[in-house]
Amino acid sequence: MTAEWVPTGVDTSVPSPARIYDYFLGGKDNYAVDRTAAEAFLRAAPQTLSACRHNRAFLSRAVTHLVQNAGIDQFIDIGTGLPTQQNVHEVAQQHNPDARVVYIDNDPIVAVHARALLARTNGVALVQADLHEPEGILTHPDVTALIDFDRPVAVLLLAVLHFFPDADDPHGIVARLMSATAPGSHLVISHGTSDPDPDVAREAEQVYDRHAAASLHTRTAAEVARFFTGTDLLDPGLVYTADWRPSPDAPPASPSEAGMYGAIARKP
Repeated sequence: MTAEWVPTGVDTSVPSPARIYDYFLGGKDNYAVDRTAAEAFLRAAPQTLSACRHNRAFLSRAVTHLVQNAGIDQFIDIGTGLPTQQNVHEVAQQHNPDARVVYIDNDPIVAVHARALLARTNGVALVQADLHEPEGILTHPDVTALIDFDRPVAVLLLAVLHFFPDADDPHGIVARLMSATAPGSHLVISHGTSDPDPDVAREAEQVYDRHAAASLHTRTAAEVARFFTGTDLLDPGLVYTADWRPSPDAPPASPSEAGMYGAIARKP
């Protein structure tokens, strides 16, 4: 069997959330340890594949709305994960070629692949930084080179906050990020939830904790809604990702198939 190529500095002995998600989306930038963890997770929560697809579609609809209807032309995508189809800059620049996007991720393999992909793309940068340290994101020179915080910006946190336990104060981290943005800025969040079936969510969390390098913390609608404190939710509010302004021809999805809440809010 041909050995898998491993970029310098990348640890393939421990599963990575970004690589596990890549596997869920049908990507190829993952390793045996990630696939083993992903398959164990799918046995506990088989609807995860559907949830990931709905989350990705929500991202595309959200960015399209922000560019076309809210006039947003700068984005910070935190916890971006490995590049796949319909990345933020691809969707945004399709509607506004001058849109600027900064991707943030703490996984070194994300940095390797994203920088190779973005080397020939104008108005886009990848910053290897940790959401646990929002100041490091807000003041990073590659961020401030592209993002003008005196103008509205969209902060995207898609399927990342459920890796933060309450002890890490994820609500405080989001509040700090938004405090640095101008009025008219937008916050986009998707977040795994226990609401459809708490027992399945609890088992999935336990499996993830045993197999992956990060712990999983699903939250209820009320807990997710707290991330939007101080902002105004856009219609239809906090809903399952599949229900946020779906395409007219999109088939309906059950709460368990969506698996995540999603919402967009505007900073007054």
